[in-house]
Amino acid sequence: MENKMFCYQCQETCRNAGCNIRGMCGKEAPTANLMDLLIHTLKGISVVFDSAGEKVTREAGRFITEAFFVTITNANFDNDRIIEMIMQGLAIRDKYKKMFVAKLPADLPDAATWYSEDPAEFEQIAERVGVMATDNEDVRSLRELLIYGMKGMSAYCHHAAVLGKEDDEIYNFLVEGLASTTKQLDVDEMVALVLACGNCAVLTMKTLDEANSGTYGNPEITKVNLGVGQNPGILVSGHDLLDMKELLEQTDGTGVDVYTHSEMLPTHYYPELKKYKHLVGNYGGSWWHQNKDFDTFNGPILMTTNCIIPVKDSYKDRIYTSGCAGYPGVKHVADREPGKEKDFSALIEQAKKCASPTEIETGEIIGGFAHNQVAALADKVVDAIKSGAIKRFIVMAGCDGRMKDRQYFTDVAEKLPEGTVILTAGCAKYRYNKLNLGDIGGIPRVLDAGQCNDSYSLAVIALLLKDAFGMEDVNDLPLSFDVAWYEQKAVTVLLALLALGFKNIRLGPTLPAFLSPAVAKVLIENFDIKGTGDAQADVDAMMAGQ
Repeated sequence: MENKMFCYQCQETCRNAGCNIRGMCGKEAPTANLMDLLIHTLKGISVVFDSAGEKVTREAGRFITEAFFVTITNANFDNDRIIEMIMQGLAIRDKYKKMFVAKLPADLPDAATWYSEDPAEFEQIAERVGVMATDNEDVRSLRELLIYGMKGMSAYCHHAAVLGKEDDEIYNFLVEGLASTTKQLDVDEMVALVLACGNCAVLTMKTLDEANSGTYGNPEITKVNLGVGQNPGILVSGHDLLDMKELLEQTDGTGVDVYTHSEMLPTHYYPELKKYKHLVGNYGGSWWHQNKDFDTFNGPILMTTNCIIPVKDSYKDRIYTSGCAGYPGVKHVADREPGKEKDFSALIEQAKKCASPTEIETGEIIGGFAHNQVAALADKVVDAIKSGAIKRFIVMAGCDGRMKDRQYFTDVAEKLPEGTVILTAGCAKYRYNKLNLGDIGGIPRVLDAGQCNDSYSLAVIALLLKDAFGMEDVNDLPLSFDVAWYEQKAVTVLLALLALGFKNIRLGPTLPAFLSPAVAKVLIENFDIKGTGDAQADVDAMMAGQ
Protein backbone atom coordinates (compact mmCIF):
# COMPACT_ATOMS: atom_id res chain seq x y z
CA MET A 1 0.00 0.00 0.00
CA GLU A 2 1.30 3.45 -0.92
CA ASN A 3 2.23 5.65 2.03
CA LYS A 4 -0.25 8.43 2.70
CA MET A 5 2.12 10.00 5.22
CA PHE A 6 5.24 9.13 7.16
CA CYS A 7 5.94 9.98 10.78
CA TYR A 8 8.11 8.24 13.37
CA GLN A 9 8.79 11.05 15.81
CA CYS A 10 7.06 9.46 18.84
CA GLN A 11 7.63 6.28 20.83
CA GLU A 12 4.30 4.74 19.86
CA THR A 13 4.83 4.98 16.11
CA CYS A 14 3.33 2.00 14.25
CA ARG A 15 5.31 -1.24 14.78
CA ASN A 16 8.19 0.94 16.01
CA ALA A 17 8.90 1.68 12.36
CA GLY A 18 6.67 4.57 11.26
CA CYS A 19 3.05 5.60 10.77
CA ASN A 20 2.23 5.71 7.06
CA ILE A 21 -1.58 5.70 6.90
CA ARG A 22 -2.71 7.43 10.08
CA GLY A 23 -0.77 8.44 13.15
CA MET A 24 -1.07 6.30 16.27
CA CYS A 25 -1.59 9.63 18.02
CA GLY A 26 -4.76 10.18 15.96
CA LYS A 27 -3.13 12.52 13.45
CA GLU A 28 -4.63 12.12 9.98
CA ALA A 29 -2.41 11.94 6.89
CA PRO A 30 -3.28 15.45 5.59
CA THR A 31 -2.31 16.92 8.98
CA ALA A 32 1.00 15.05 9.02
CA ASN A 33 1.80 16.24 5.51
CA LEU A 34 0.95 19.84 6.34
CA MET A 35 3.29 19.62 9.33
CA ASP A 36 6.05 18.36 7.02
CA LEU A 37 5.49 21.39 4.83
CA LEU A 38 5.53 23.72 7.84
CA ILE A 39 8.92 22.29 8.88
CA HIS A 40 10.13 22.75 5.27
CA THR A 41 9.01 26.38 5.49
CA LEU A 42 11.01 26.83 8.70
CA LYS A 43 14.03 25.44 6.88
CA GLY A 44 13.47 28.11 4.22
CA ILE A 45 13.45 30.92 6.77
CA SER A 46 16.64 29.52 8.29
CA VAL A 47 18.38 29.14 4.94
CA VAL A 48 17.77 32.83 4.23
CA PHE A 49 19.44 33.95 7.47
CA ASP A 50 22.20 31.34 7.21
CA SER A 51 23.04 32.09 3.56
CA ALA A 52 23.07 35.83 4.19
CA GLY A 53 25.30 35.41 7.25
CA GLU A 54 22.77 37.30 9.34
CA LYS A 55 21.76 36.72 12.96
CA VAL A 56 18.13 35.73 13.33
CA THR A 57 15.66 38.41 14.40
CA ARG A 58 13.33 37.98 17.36
CA GLU A 59 10.37 37.99 14.97
CA ALA A 60 11.71 35.02 13.02
CA GLY A 61 13.05 33.23 16.09
CA ARG A 62 9.76 33.42 17.92
CA PHE A 63 7.88 32.19 14.87
CA ILE A 64 10.23 29.22 14.46
CA THR A 65 9.75 28.13 18.07
CA GLU A 66 5.97 28.49 17.92
CA ALA A 67 5.71 26.61 14.62
CA PHE A 68 7.98 23.84 15.86
CA PHE A 69 5.81 23.58 18.98
CA VAL A 70 2.68 23.14 16.86
CA THR A 71 4.23 20.07 15.21
CA ILE A 72 5.03 18.23 18.45
CA THR A 73 3.11 15.00 19.00
CA ASN A 74 -0.43 15.58 20.32
CA ALA A 75 -0.19 19.36 20.23
CA ASN A 76 -2.29 20.46 17.27
CA PHE A 77 -4.66 18.60 14.94
CA ASP A 78 -6.18 21.69 13.34
CA ASN A 79 -5.30 21.86 9.62
CA ASP A 80 -6.58 25.40 9.24
CA ARG A 81 -4.21 26.62 11.94
CA ILE A 82 -1.26 24.80 10.35
CA ILE A 83 -2.07 26.25 6.91
CA GLU A 84 -2.25 29.69 8.49
CA MET A 85 1.22 29.17 9.97
CA ILE A 86 2.65 27.99 6.64
CA MET A 87 1.40 31.18 4.99
CA GLN A 88 2.79 33.25 7.85
CA GLY A 89 6.12 31.47 7.52
CA LEU A 90 6.31 32.14 3.78
CA ALA A 91 5.64 35.81 4.43
CA ILE A 92 8.46 35.98 7.01
CA ARG A 93 10.85 34.09 4.74
CA ASP A 94 10.20 36.33 1.74
CA LYS A 95 10.36 39.49 3.82
CA TYR A 96 13.96 38.68 4.76
CA LYS A 97 14.83 37.41 1.30
CA LYS A 98 14.05 40.90 0.01
CA MET A 99 15.94 42.49 2.89
CA PHE A 100 19.06 40.37 2.33
CA VAL A 101 18.83 40.00 -1.46
CA ALA A 102 22.32 41.40 -2.09
CA LYS A 103 23.87 38.79 0.21
CA LEU A 104 22.00 35.72 -1.05
CA PRO A 105 23.30 33.27 -3.67
CA ALA A 106 21.27 32.68 -6.80
CA ASP A 107 20.88 28.94 -6.18
CA LEU A 108 18.99 28.77 -2.90
CA PRO A 109 17.51 25.35 -2.03
CA ASP A 110 13.84 24.53 -2.53
CA ALA A 111 12.97 25.32 1.08
CA ALA A 112 13.81 28.97 0.42
CA THR A 113 12.14 29.22 -2.99
CA TRP A 114 8.93 27.18 -3.11
CA TYR A 115 5.72 29.18 -3.01
CA SER A 116 1.99 28.69 -3.32
CA GLU A 117 -1.03 30.65 -2.21
CA ASP A 118 -3.35 27.70 -2.73
CA PRO A 119 -3.66 25.40 0.32
CA ALA A 120 -5.14 22.76 -2.00
CA GLU A 121 -1.63 22.36 -3.44
CA PHE A 122 0.11 22.04 -0.10
CA GLU A 123 -0.28 18.30 0.39
CA GLN A 124 1.10 17.61 -3.09
CA ILE A 125 4.10 19.82 -2.36
CA ALA A 126 4.55 18.13 1.03
CA GLU A 127 4.97 14.73 -0.63
CA ARG A 128 8.44 15.69 -1.85
CA VAL A 129 9.71 17.40 1.29
CA GLY A 130 8.78 15.01 4.14
CA VAL A 131 11.01 12.81 6.24
CA MET A 132 11.51 10.17 3.55
CA ALA A 133 12.71 12.76 1.02
CA THR A 134 16.19 12.06 2.45
CA ASP A 135 17.23 8.77 0.86
CA ASN A 136 20.26 7.88 2.96
CA GLU A 137 19.05 6.16 6.14
CA ASP A 138 21.85 7.41 8.38
CA VAL A 139 21.68 10.99 7.10
CA ARG A 140 17.91 10.90 7.57
CA SER A 141 18.32 9.54 11.09
CA LEU A 142 20.77 12.24 12.17
CA ARG A 143 18.72 15.01 10.57
CA GLU A 144 15.54 13.85 12.28
CA LEU A 145 17.28 13.37 15.63
CA LEU A 146 18.39 16.99 15.36
CA ILE A 147 14.94 18.18 14.23
CA TYR A 148 13.20 16.42 17.12
CA GLY A 149 15.69 17.79 19.62
CA MET A 150 15.00 21.28 18.28
CA LYS A 151 11.23 20.71 18.45
CA GLY A 152 11.38 19.99 22.18
CA MET A 153 13.82 22.83 22.71
CA SER A 154 11.42 25.17 20.92
CA ALA A 155 8.59 24.20 23.26
CA TYR A 156 10.69 25.12 26.29
CA CYS A 157 11.96 28.28 24.59
CA HIS A 158 8.39 29.33 23.79
CA HIS A 159 7.30 28.92 27.43
CA ALA A 160 10.22 31.04 28.60
CA ALA A 161 9.57 33.74 26.00
CA VAL A 162 5.94 34.03 27.13
CA LEU A 163 7.35 34.99 30.53
CA GLY A 164 9.70 37.55 28.96
CA LYS A 165 12.86 35.43 29.11
CA GLU A 166 14.68 35.00 25.77
CA ASP A 167 18.20 34.20 24.62
CA ASP A 168 19.22 34.93 21.04
CA GLU A 169 21.78 32.12 21.20
CA ILE A 170 18.88 29.66 21.18
CA TYR A 171 17.20 31.27 18.18
CA ASN A 172 20.47 31.36 16.26
CA PHE A 173 21.15 27.68 16.95
CA LEU A 174 17.69 26.77 15.66
CA VAL A 175 18.50 28.59 12.42
CA GLU A 176 21.87 26.85 12.15
CA GLY A 177 20.35 23.45 12.84
CA LEU A 178 17.46 23.84 10.42
CA ALA A 179 19.70 25.17 7.66
CA SER A 180 22.10 22.24 8.16
CA THR A 181 19.40 19.78 7.11
CA THR A 182 19.44 21.30 3.61
CA LYS A 183 23.22 20.79 3.22
CA GLN A 184 25.35 17.78 2.35
CA LEU A 185 27.29 17.42 5.60
CA ASP A 186 29.42 14.46 6.58
CA VAL A 187 28.48 12.22 9.50
CA ASP A 188 30.94 13.82 11.93
CA GLU A 189 29.49 17.27 11.21
CA MET A 190 25.94 16.04 11.74
CA VAL A 191 26.85 14.27 14.99
CA ALA A 192 28.53 17.46 16.19
CA LEU A 193 25.33 19.41 15.52
CA VAL A 194 23.28 16.87 17.47
CA LEU A 195 25.62 17.27 20.44
CA ALA A 196 25.51 21.06 20.03
CA CYS A 197 21.73 20.74 20.21
CA GLY A 198 22.19 19.06 23.59
CA ASN A 199 24.28 21.97 24.82
CA CYS A 200 21.70 24.45 23.60
CA ALA A 201 18.97 22.35 25.23
CA VAL A 202 20.74 22.79 28.58
CA LEU A 203 20.77 26.55 28.05
CA THR A 204 17.09 26.49 27.06
CA MET A 205 15.97 24.50 30.08
CA LYS A 206 18.06 26.73 32.34
CA THR A 207 16.38 29.77 30.77
CA LEU A 208 12.93 28.33 31.38
CA ASP A 209 13.85 27.33 34.93
CA GLU A 210 14.90 30.92 35.63
CA ALA A 211 11.75 32.26 33.96
CA ASN A 212 9.45 30.02 36.02
CA SER A 213 11.19 30.51 39.37
CA GLY A 214 11.67 34.23 38.71
CA THR A 215 7.95 34.63 38.04
CA TYR A 216 6.35 32.18 40.46
CA GLY A 217 9.04 31.60 43.10
CA ASN A 218 11.14 28.51 43.76
CA PRO A 219 9.11 25.29 44.02
CA GLU A 220 8.46 24.14 47.58
CA ILE A 221 7.74 20.75 49.10
CA THR A 222 3.97 20.50 48.85
CA LYS A 223 1.27 17.93 49.56
CA VAL A 224 -1.33 17.87 46.78
CA ASN A 225 -4.93 16.78 47.32
CA LEU A 226 -6.27 14.04 45.02
CA GLY A 227 -9.89 14.44 46.06
CA VAL A 228 -12.50 16.98 44.96
CA GLY A 229 -14.52 19.82 46.46
CA GLN A 230 -18.21 20.67 46.20
CA ASN A 231 -17.88 23.61 43.82
CA PRO A 232 -17.94 23.36 40.03
CA GLY A 233 -14.47 23.31 38.57
CA ILE A 234 -12.18 23.89 35.60
CA LEU A 235 -9.53 21.28 34.81
CA VAL A 236 -6.23 22.49 33.34
CA SER A 237 -3.88 20.23 31.41
CA GLY A 238 -0.74 20.82 29.36
CA HIS A 239 2.29 22.81 30.51
CA ASP A 240 1.64 26.58 30.30
CA LEU A 241 1.95 28.12 33.76
CA LEU A 242 1.02 31.63 32.60
CA ASP A 243 -2.34 30.37 31.36
CA MET A 244 -2.82 28.79 34.78
CA LYS A 245 -1.86 31.99 36.61
CA GLU A 246 -4.29 34.11 34.61
CA LEU A 247 -7.09 31.55 35.01
CA LEU A 248 -6.53 31.44 38.78
CA GLU A 249 -6.76 35.24 38.93
CA GLN A 250 -9.94 35.33 36.85
CA THR A 251 -11.68 32.55 38.82
CA ASP A 252 -10.77 33.98 42.23
CA GLY A 253 -13.97 34.72 44.13
CA THR A 254 -16.28 33.29 41.44
CA GLY A 255 -17.15 30.06 43.25
CA VAL A 256 -15.36 28.05 40.55
CA ASP A 257 -12.49 25.81 41.64
CA VAL A 258 -9.43 24.95 39.56
CA TYR A 259 -7.77 21.55 39.28
CA THR A 260 -4.58 20.38 37.61
CA HIS A 261 -4.27 17.41 35.28
CA SER A 262 -1.16 15.52 34.13
CA GLU A 263 1.81 17.87 33.54
CA MET A 264 0.09 20.79 35.29
CA LEU A 265 0.50 19.03 38.66
CA PRO A 266 3.63 21.11 39.51
CA THR A 267 1.43 24.23 39.61
CA HIS A 268 0.90 23.29 43.26
CA TYR A 269 4.62 23.61 44.03
CA TYR A 270 5.09 27.28 43.10
CA PRO A 271 4.44 29.84 45.89
CA GLU A 272 2.79 32.38 43.57
CA LEU A 273 0.37 29.76 42.23
CA LYS A 274 -0.33 27.57 45.28
CA LYS A 275 -1.46 30.64 47.26
CA TYR A 276 -4.85 30.57 45.51
CA LYS A 277 -7.22 28.75 47.86
CA HIS A 278 -9.48 27.63 45.03
CA LEU A 279 -6.64 25.63 43.47
CA VAL A 280 -8.12 22.49 44.98
CA GLY A 281 -5.93 19.62 43.81
CA ASN A 282 -4.87 17.28 41.03
CA TYR A 283 -7.48 15.28 39.14
CA GLY A 284 -6.69 12.04 37.34
CA GLY A 285 -3.48 10.76 35.83
CA SER A 286 -1.21 11.37 32.89
CA TRP A 287 -2.20 12.69 29.46
CA TRP A 288 -3.42 9.44 27.90
CA HIS A 289 -6.04 8.98 30.63
CA GLN A 290 -7.80 12.17 29.56
CA ASN A 291 -10.73 10.48 27.76
CA LYS A 292 -11.71 8.86 31.06
CA ASP A 293 -10.70 11.74 33.35
CA PHE A 294 -12.38 14.43 31.27
CA ASP A 295 -15.64 12.49 31.17
CA THR A 296 -15.95 12.30 34.95
CA PHE A 297 -14.68 15.80 35.67
CA ASN A 298 -18.01 17.30 34.48
CA GLY A 299 -16.72 20.85 34.03
CA PRO A 300 -14.72 22.70 31.34
CA ILE A 301 -11.21 21.54 30.42
CA LEU A 302 -8.42 23.84 29.27
CA MET A 303 -5.65 22.29 27.13
CA THR A 304 -2.84 24.82 27.34
CA THR A 305 -0.34 22.93 25.14
CA ASN A 306 0.22 19.32 24.22
CA CYS A 307 -0.84 16.61 25.03
CA ILE A 308 -4.35 16.56 23.56
CA ILE A 309 -5.70 13.32 22.12
CA PRO A 310 -8.69 12.79 19.78
CA VAL A 311 -11.62 14.39 21.56
CA LYS A 312 -14.72 12.39 22.54
CA ASP A 313 -18.15 13.79 21.77
CA SER A 314 -19.09 13.36 25.43
CA TYR A 315 -16.94 16.34 26.45
CA LYS A 316 -16.30 18.10 23.16
CA ASP A 317 -18.62 20.95 24.13
CA ARG A 318 -16.61 21.68 27.29
CA ILE A 319 -13.00 21.43 26.14
CA TYR A 320 -10.98 24.48 25.07
CA THR A 321 -7.49 24.79 23.56
CA SER A 322 -5.01 27.58 24.03
CA GLY A 323 -1.64 28.66 22.64
CA CYS A 324 -0.03 26.10 20.30
CA ALA A 325 -2.70 23.47 20.97
CA GLY A 326 -5.60 22.98 18.60
CA TYR A 327 -8.26 20.48 17.56
CA PRO A 328 -10.94 20.70 14.84
CA GLY A 329 -14.33 21.74 16.20
CA VAL A 330 -12.92 22.63 19.64
CA LYS A 331 -13.17 26.17 20.94
CA HIS A 332 -9.82 28.02 21.01
CA VAL A 333 -9.00 30.77 23.52
CA ALA A 334 -7.59 33.77 21.66
CA ASP A 335 -3.97 34.74 22.27
CA ARG A 336 -3.38 37.51 24.75
CA GLU A 337 -2.93 41.00 23.35
CA PRO A 338 0.15 42.99 24.42
CA GLY A 339 -0.19 44.05 28.04
CA LYS A 340 -3.41 42.06 28.57
CA GLU A 341 -4.40 38.65 29.91
CA LYS A 342 -6.12 35.91 27.96
CA ASP A 343 -9.87 35.98 28.39
CA PHE A 344 -11.12 32.83 30.12
CA SER A 345 -14.61 34.17 30.82
CA ALA A 346 -16.29 31.62 28.52
CA LEU A 347 -14.85 28.73 30.55
CA ILE A 348 -15.79 30.37 33.83
CA GLU A 349 -19.39 31.01 32.79
CA GLN A 350 -19.75 27.46 31.49
CA ALA A 351 -18.23 26.04 34.67
CA LYS A 352 -20.86 27.77 36.81
CA LYS A 353 -23.54 25.73 35.02
CA CYS A 354 -21.76 22.38 35.45
CA ALA A 355 -21.87 19.80 38.22
CA SER A 356 -18.90 19.51 40.55
CA PRO A 357 -16.29 16.90 39.61
CA THR A 358 -17.00 13.24 40.27
CA GLU A 359 -14.52 11.98 42.82
CA ILE A 360 -12.30 9.24 41.36
CA GLU A 361 -9.71 8.93 44.14
CA THR A 362 -8.74 10.35 47.51
CA GLY A 363 -5.55 11.00 49.40
CA GLU A 364 -2.56 13.15 48.56
CA ILE A 365 0.82 13.07 46.87
CA ILE A 366 3.94 15.09 47.60
CA GLY A 367 6.20 17.00 45.22
CA GLY A 368 8.20 20.17 44.79
CA PHE A 369 11.72 18.72 44.87
CA ALA A 370 13.31 21.00 42.30
CA HIS A 371 17.02 21.77 42.60
CA ASN A 372 16.65 24.79 44.89
CA GLN A 373 14.59 22.79 47.39
CA VAL A 374 16.90 19.76 47.25
CA ALA A 375 19.92 22.04 47.71
CA ALA A 376 18.34 23.16 51.00
CA LEU A 377 18.24 19.48 52.03
CA ALA A 378 21.72 18.71 50.68
CA ASP A 379 23.34 18.08 54.07
CA LYS A 380 20.60 15.65 55.03
CA VAL A 381 20.87 13.84 51.69
CA VAL A 382 24.68 13.64 51.85
CA ASP A 383 24.54 12.27 55.41
CA ALA A 384 22.01 9.64 54.32
CA ILE A 385 24.32 8.55 51.50
CA LYS A 386 27.38 8.43 53.76
CA SER A 387 25.52 6.40 56.39
CA GLY A 388 24.32 3.95 53.77
CA ALA A 389 20.66 4.78 54.35
CA ILE A 390 20.47 5.91 50.72
CA LYS A 391 22.24 3.38 48.53
CA ARG A 392 21.35 4.71 45.10
CA PHE A 393 19.34 7.32 43.19
CA ILE A 394 17.39 6.19 40.15
CA VAL A 395 16.39 8.91 37.68
CA MET A 396 13.03 7.82 36.26
CA ALA A 397 12.04 11.00 34.47
CA GLY A 398 10.33 11.37 31.10
CA CYS A 399 6.98 10.62 29.53
CA ASP A 400 4.07 8.30 30.11
CA GLY A 401 2.20 6.55 27.33
CA ARG A 402 -0.39 3.93 26.46
CA MET A 403 1.77 0.88 25.71
CA LYS A 404 1.37 -2.04 28.12
CA ASP A 405 5.15 -2.33 28.20
CA ARG A 406 5.20 0.82 30.34
CA GLN A 407 4.13 -1.33 33.27
CA TYR A 408 7.87 -1.93 33.38
CA PHE A 409 8.41 1.43 35.10
CA THR A 410 5.87 0.61 37.83
CA ASP A 411 7.52 -2.79 38.28
CA VAL A 412 10.96 -1.20 38.60
CA ALA A 413 9.68 1.27 41.23
CA GLU A 414 8.15 -1.57 43.25
CA LYS A 415 11.21 -3.81 42.95
CA LEU A 416 13.80 -1.19 43.92
CA PRO A 417 15.24 -1.97 47.37
CA GLU A 418 14.30 0.26 50.28
CA GLY A 419 17.56 2.20 50.23
CA THR A 420 16.85 3.75 46.82
CA VAL A 421 15.36 7.12 45.94
CA ILE A 422 13.59 7.85 42.65
CA LEU A 423 14.26 11.26 41.09
CA THR A 424 11.52 12.13 38.62
CA ALA A 425 10.09 14.85 36.41
CA GLY A 426 7.51 14.71 33.63
CA CYS A 427 4.37 12.62 33.38
CA ALA A 428 6.33 9.34 33.70
CA LYS A 429 5.85 9.91 37.43
CA TYR A 430 2.23 8.76 37.18
CA ARG A 431 3.48 5.20 36.81
CA TYR A 432 4.62 5.19 40.46
CA ASN A 433 3.93 8.50 42.27
CA LYS A 434 0.82 7.14 43.95
CA LEU A 435 2.52 3.98 45.25
CA ASN A 436 3.18 3.77 48.98
CA LEU A 437 6.98 3.57 48.80
CA GLY A 438 7.63 5.30 52.10
CA ASP A 439 10.61 7.48 52.98
CA ILE A 440 14.23 7.26 54.12
CA GLY A 441 14.76 9.25 57.28
CA GLY A 442 12.03 11.69 56.26
CA ILE A 443 13.21 11.91 52.64
CA PRO A 444 10.41 10.60 50.38
CA ARG A 445 11.50 7.76 48.10
CA VAL A 446 9.95 9.59 45.12
CA LEU A 447 11.30 13.11 44.65
CA ASP A 448 9.22 14.90 42.01
CA ALA A 449 10.97 17.93 40.51
CA GLY A 450 8.05 18.93 38.29
CA GLN A 451 7.32 19.00 34.56
CA CYS A 452 9.44 17.33 31.87
CA ASN A 453 11.49 20.52 31.43
CA ASP A 454 12.35 20.26 35.12
CA SER A 455 14.58 17.31 34.26
CA TYR A 456 17.09 20.16 34.26
CA SER A 457 16.65 20.19 38.05
CA LEU A 458 17.59 16.52 38.23
CA ALA A 459 20.82 17.22 36.37
CA VAL A 460 21.59 20.15 38.68
CA ILE A 461 20.93 17.95 41.72
CA ALA A 462 23.35 15.33 40.38
CA LEU A 463 26.00 17.99 39.80
CA LEU A 464 25.46 19.35 43.33
CA LEU A 465 26.01 15.86 44.74
CA LYS A 466 29.14 15.43 42.63
CA ASP A 467 30.57 18.61 44.09
CA ALA A 468 29.51 17.66 47.61
CA PHE A 469 31.49 14.42 47.36
CA GLY A 470 34.40 16.02 45.55
CA MET A 471 34.07 13.73 42.55
CA GLU A 472 35.65 14.38 39.17
CA ASP A 473 33.02 12.53 37.13
CA VAL A 474 29.27 12.70 37.66
CA ASN A 475 29.06 9.09 36.47
CA ASP A 476 30.87 8.01 39.67
CA LEU A 477 27.82 8.96 41.74
CA PRO A 478 25.46 6.24 43.06
CA LEU A 479 23.08 7.29 40.30
CA SER A 480 21.37 5.39 37.48
CA PHE A 481 19.09 6.53 34.67
CA ASP A 482 15.98 4.59 33.68
CA VAL A 483 14.16 7.05 31.46
CA ALA A 484 10.80 6.76 29.71
CA TRP A 485 10.28 8.66 26.48
CA TYR A 486 7.28 9.40 24.29
CA GLU A 487 7.64 12.64 22.34
CA GLN A 488 10.18 15.20 21.22
CA LYS A 489 10.68 17.04 24.50
CA ALA A 490 12.03 13.80 25.93
CA VAL A 491 14.49 13.70 23.01
CA THR A 492 15.62 17.19 24.00
CA VAL A 493 16.12 16.12 27.60
CA LEU A 494 18.13 13.09 26.47
CA LEU A 495 20.43 15.22 24.32
CA ALA A 496 20.86 17.64 27.24
CA LEU A 497 21.90 14.79 29.55
CA LEU A 498 24.42 13.56 26.98
CA ALA A 499 25.81 17.09 26.61
CA LEU A 500 26.28 17.27 30.40
CA GLY A 501 28.32 14.07 30.32
CA PHE A 502 25.84 11.57 31.74
CA LYS A 503 26.29 8.02 30.47
CA ASN A 504 24.80 4.56 30.94
CA ILE A 505 21.21 5.72 30.36
CA ARG A 506 18.46 3.15 29.96
CA LEU A 507 15.78 4.37 27.56
CA GLY A 508 12.42 2.71 27.00
CA PRO A 509 10.05 1.11 26.55
CA THR A 510 11.61 1.00 23.04
CA LEU A 511 14.55 2.75 21.45
CA PRO A 512 13.49 5.45 18.97
CA ALA A 513 12.47 4.22 15.52
CA PHE A 514 14.21 7.20 13.95
CA LEU A 515 17.63 5.91 15.06
CA SER A 516 19.16 3.94 12.21
CA PRO A 517 21.29 0.96 13.28
CA ALA A 518 24.47 2.92 12.57
CA VAL A 519 23.35 6.01 14.52
CA ALA A 520 22.11 3.87 17.42
CA LYS A 521 25.54 2.16 17.43
CA VAL A 522 27.26 5.55 17.79
CA LEU A 523 25.08 6.46 20.80
CA ILE A 524 25.55 3.06 22.39
CA GLU A 525 29.33 3.05 21.96
CA ASN A 526 29.94 6.68 22.96
CA PHE A 527 27.34 7.14 25.70
CA ASP A 528 26.43 3.60 26.83
CA ILE A 529 22.76 4.16 25.98
CA LYS A 530 20.78 0.95 26.23
CA GLY A 531 17.18 -0.21 26.02
CA THR A 532 15.10 -1.29 28.98
CA GLY A 533 14.66 -5.02 29.57
CA ASP A 534 13.34 -7.24 32.34
CA ALA A 535 12.45 -5.10 35.36
CA GLN A 536 14.17 -7.25 37.99
CA ALA A 537 17.28 -7.75 35.86
CA ASP A 538 17.51 -4.01 35.24
CA VAL A 539 17.08 -3.26 38.95
CA ASP A 540 19.87 -5.70 39.81
CA ALA A 541 22.13 -4.15 37.16
CA MET A 542 21.45 -0.58 38.30
CA MET A 543 22.10 -1.45 41.93
CA ALA A 544 25.43 -2.90 40.77
CA GLY A 545 26.21 0.38 38.98
CA GLN A 546 25.70 -1.09 35.50
